[in-house]
Amino acid sequence: MVVRVSNVYVICGFAAIGGGLFGFDISSMSGVLGTQAYTNYFMVHGGYRQGGITAAMPAGSFVGALSSSFIADKLSRKTTIQIASVVWILGSLLQSTSNGIPLLVVGRVVSGLSIGVASTIVPIYQAEIAPKEIRGRVVSLQQWAITWGILIQYFIQYGASFTGGGPKNPKQGTAAFRIPWALQIVPAVFLLIGLIFFPKSPRWLASQDRWDEAIQVLADLHCGGDINHPRILAEYREIEEALTFERELAQSSVKALTQHRMLKRIVLGMSIQMWSQLSGVNVMMYYIVYVMQSAGIDDPLLTASIQYIINVVLTLPAIIFLDTWGRRPLLLLGSLGMMSCLAVSGALQGAFGRPNPATDPELAAISWVIIDHPGVSRGIVACSYLFVAIFAVSWGPTSWTYPAEIFPGKIRAKAVSLATATNWAWNCALAFAVPPLLWSINWKMYMIFAAFNGVAFIHMFLTAPETKGKTLEEMDEVFDSGLPAWRSVPKGSRLDRLEKEIEQGTIKVDAPVTAEIMSISTDTKSPQTPPPPPQKSIFRRRMRNWFL
Repeated sequence: MVVRVSNVYVICGFAAIGGGLFGFDISSMSGVLGTQAYTNYFMVHGGYRQGGITAAMPAGSFVGALSSSFIADKLSRKTTIQIASVVWILGSLLQSTSNGIPLLVVGRVVSGLSIGVASTIVPIYQAEIAPKEIRGRVVSLQQWAITWGILIQYFIQYGASFTGGGPKNPKQGTAAFRIPWALQIVPAVFLLIGLIFFPKSPRWLASQDRWDEAIQVLADLHCGGDINHPRILAEYREIEEALTFERELAQSSVKALTQHRMLKRIVLGMSIQMWSQLSGVNVMMYYIVYVMQSAGIDDPLLTASIQYIINVVLTLPAIIFLDTWGRRPLLLLGSLGMMSCLAVSGALQGAFGRPNPATDPELAAISWVIIDHPGVSRGIVACSYLFVAIFAVSWGPTSWTYPAEIFPGKIRAKAVSLATATNWAWNCALAFAVPPLLWSINWKMYMIFAAFNGVAFIHMFLTAPETKGKTLEEMDEVFDSGLPAWRSVPKGSRLDRLEKEIEQGTIKVDAPVTAEIMSISTDTKSPQTPPPPPQKSIFRRRMRNWFL
């Protein structure tokens, strides 16, 4: 018998290794751009060729994200993440053994398929396992794992860059990029094997009518295995009511996606992922070496590494306080802060920079440089660091948490896959477009991304309601309340009220025995008086009448 881990933090933290694979891939490219081994072996000097290589991964991720929901609904969230691990191992092998750009691109596309699946399903798995009080915290571990993947792989790259005579040696050997690309296999192996000891999502089990397993998993995760605890019985009732409502509609999950009341949420989830990419974080992650070179920094690889450390450290406050601060304030304040940093950085480069005189072959990939203005260079570096710090504490974790929690169970996997696919579509477009943009319009590109952040602020203010403290089953009430996004729905959770009623004996919920589906009965003061219908059932009937 396999021993199952039941600590929510351990489960969600370990599953977040799937997000760490995304971080590994980001650094696997940014860390080699400054080495002679990569530049000379693949004959890449920026522009569209480098953009195409970089964009191969998000292109594969786009396809992986769209296909992930069908696998996850059929085979379970956990099994889907394991499949993604196997695909990642294959992609890393292809990259580390590549003998030219074609095989490198194929390897990055295969790895991208894995990342697309993992980045979609890991947040869903975390959200469906976690109690509402810490859901934001544990789902945001996905972003923290991404930052750790970026940092670890970057320093592996930085260390490997000194092989074969160092990064400036024109005869540097290919070990400078093959070693880091091969080491990407290690975390995927850990993820593949470790998930054997983790439970399946209780909400997925419930959707398959495996109620005995679902209630036991919920009890193990939230109440030390006690299936008769009022909190577990209340959670069961919430999940059962939601599933019953969805089944009474007799709609396929694909058709449900097109309903008016869901389209609003789907567009919001896709928009959050879109604005996350259009914030400009791509420039600061994939091409930070180019930014540092343009600013006239002597050791761009080392200076860029500080940014990745900031990314890891500043994500931690968001993890700890996301369920206290809320999602909405972080989205709004993050947009304003990133807009300011990009505007200042662009203004400094526009005012003090000049066209690249092309006297240094190491700067062949950039067209605009800062020369003889050390204070300005430091200011640009400071803006880059501050930008990443703001992203790390705001949009970074929130952009993964919010889409994973706002959809009902029937369409959750498909809706989140659409949102994540939007992330990868823009990621792919920007990865391809940024190098030529940096070359052709240089500092003006920062102003474009600053404007995107301004539009994102307005959009989020008008459309993104607060979701903290609500269960996944209560999101219909949050979004269908008729209140504008800037006015919060009443505080408190229906789950807490139901738990209290069960504890007081007002409502009785019988725990399941063996494999039988649980039965629900309502206690009444007089046996002659017919019991009133539960409040949730009234809500469900009203929603069904309006929905149809």
